[in-house]
Formats: sequence, structure tokens, C-alpha cells
Amino acid sequence: MSNLPLQLSRGTAAYRAVILALFLAGFASFSLLYCVQPMLPELARSFLLRPSESSFALSFSTLALAFGLLITGFISDAIGRKPIMVWSLLGASILTILSSFIPSWWFFLLSRIAIGLSVSGVAAVAMTYVAEEVRSVDIGFSMGLYISGTAIGGMSGRLMSGVLLEYISWHHVILFLGILNLAISILFYYLLPDSRFFQATAFSLKKLGKGFQYHLKNPQLCILFVHAFILMGCFVTVYNYLNYYLLKPPFNVAQSTLGLLAAAYLAGIYSSPRAATWAQRFGRKHLLIFMLSSMLIALWFMASVHQFWILCIGLVMFTFAFFAAHSTASSWVSQTAKSQRAVAASLYLFSYYLGSSLLGSSGGLVWESHGWIGLTLAMSVVLCIGIVLATRLHDLRD
Repeated sequence: MSNLPLQLSRGTAAYRAVILALFLAGFASFSLLYCVQPMLPELARSFLLRPSESSFALSFSTLALAFGLLITGFISDAIGRKPIMVWSLLGASILTILSSFIPSWWFFLLSRIAIGLSVSGVAAVAMTYVAEEVRSVDIGFSMGLYISGTAIGGMSGRLMSGVLLEYISWHHVILFLGILNLAISILFYYLLPDSRFFQATAFSLKKLGKGFQYHLKNPQLCILFVHAFILMGCFVTVYNYLNYYLLKPPFNVAQSTLGLLAAAYLAGIYSSPRAATWAQRFGRKHLLIFMLSSMLIALWFMASVHQFWILCIGLVMFTFAFFAAHSTASSWVSQTAKSQRAVAASLYLFSYYLGSSLLGSSGGLVWESHGWIGLTLAMSVVLCIGIVLATRLHDLRD
């Protein structure tokens, strides 16, 4: 019995290698996914698009990612966690490089769909890899660090593209990010240990359907899936159209300054890993309600001020609360699902990116017709639904 492998625990060299590798995976995949967000006004000018149409560059990617998540978890059950993540990162990086040479809007969108499908291999499998390889007591902290990696990736992709757009074309910005993340993908391959607790199972559509049915019968998980939709939908909508809002009077912010808005992600990098500690102290249910309420307050704070740097305070608060809420909900899903965790993770992330796609694009219609106040009101209604649903969750502490 002593020769059996033990799950990884904090403080060991193998655990640190896993966390660093997954941090890099989160960084690479999300910098490729979200690098287009600060470019939306530039893409609108370049291709003669409306704001809601330019948002397709991100929404189509996240929609493809959402649907990819429904099957990549099951494919990883058959061929392994590490191979899926490695090939997903390599594929997304190469597709990003190729997309930088595309002159047509619709072909560019096709490349973004392919990138979203590729990234789904990392997003679906990372949570499952952690749940299998890491001690249950350390899962919350580990997921928080992985989400920090996604936060830094999202921040860096936005920050670099926003600042570089001031000096080079959007084509060259995308090319640079594709090459950078290709190098990170190779490093990830060498860093991440092979799975020790993975047991291959044959892929079948029947099993896929049964797995979805099993988890969708769990009311607790269904509420968490709705929260994923709400959280990411509101978050992406705010960041999508804040760029347009700040380019107009009374702000008149420069494009390079818009790129710096991504620095608000630093608040999420701080809050993600600490959410596990706060959940242990105050309870996951209370923490989730508090963070959703904080997002709501931050939204109205941003709508009520007319100075750029003061508005940034509200954006930092909004981002801080979002990442803490997401970290809490995602780790809650992993611990609630007693079997077929890959399916539960896929359903959570499917809802998460479906919210990004649907609310992210439909929010553009609200922005075009009712402006920032209308968008704030719409997102407030969505967040209030999330707060009400959170009261129906059952925490073991209660």
C-alpha cells in the first residue's frame, strides 16, 4: 500500500510544478482569447462595423469555446488530460498566428471560432486535472491560482494589445501574441507532470448524454451553472462596452490608456486564491452573495462618476468581486460533483462562456440604443437574479 501514489499537496516540488504549468496554461489561453477586446473599436473602424458587430470577434470565440467544453472533457477521459491541454495550447497559438494575416472580417471570425474551440481543451480539463491530482483540501487554493493565471492572461492580452495598438497595426499585435504563446505552450509541455490518477474510459455519445443528465438533476449544481452564466456575462459586457463609453465625451480617453484598464485584473489576481480562505471563514454562500452585491454596487458607482480615474476605482472593485465569486463557484462545483467531475466542470464552463457570448453581444444592442445607463440597468437586473438564486444554495456550514 505504501507504493501507491499520493495526491499532490501544497509545499511539494511536484505541486509547485503543476501550479506553475497550469498558471501558464491559463495565461496563454486567455491572453489569446481576450486580446481582441481592446481592439473592438479599432476592428469596428477597420471593417466598418457597429459596436455590437465588432463584439463578434470575442463572442464567437467564447461561443465556440462553450460548445467545445461539452465534448473536450469527455475526449480527455479517453486520451488523457495532458495531451488535450498541450495540443489545445499549440493549436490556439498557431491559429492566432495565422489569423493575423487574414484581411476579411468573416474569415477572421472563422479563425476566432477555431481558436475558441482549441482553447476549450485547456478550460475544460484544467479543473478536472486539479480535482484528480491534488488533495481535496488544496483544490480551492489550486483553482484560485489557476484562475489567477487566467486573470493575468486576460489582463496581459488586453494590456499588450491595447498599448501596442497605439504604435502598430492590430494584425501585428495578434502575430506577436501568437508567437509569445507558442513559446509558452512548449514550456507547458515540459513543466506539467503526467497524470497519476487518470483512468481512461471509452468515449461515447450515450455516456455524454447520461453525464449531462446526471448533473442537471442536481439543483445545487444547476444554480451554480446559472451563476457562471451571470458572472461571466456581466463581466464581459462591462469590459466590452466600457471601451466605447470612455472614448466618448466627457472622458475622451486615448486608445493606449484604454489598454491600461486591464490592470484592474490585478485585483482579481489577488482575490481569486484568497476566496478559498474567505469561504472557509464566512461560508461559500455568504461570500458569493457578498461578491455579487459588490459587483452591483461597483456598476452603479461607475455609472455615477464622470472622471476617468475615479471610475477606475469602481472597475477595480467590480473585477475584484467577479474573480472572488467565480473562484468560489467553480471550486464549489468541483467539490459538489462526487462523480463525473469532468462533465460537471464542462457544464459550469459551458454556462460561463455562453453568458460571455450571449450577454456580451446582446449588451451591444442595449449600449447602442440606451447608452451606459441602460447597460448598467440591464446588468443590474441580471446580478439581482444571481443574488436571489444564491440564497437558495446550501453550504455545509449552514
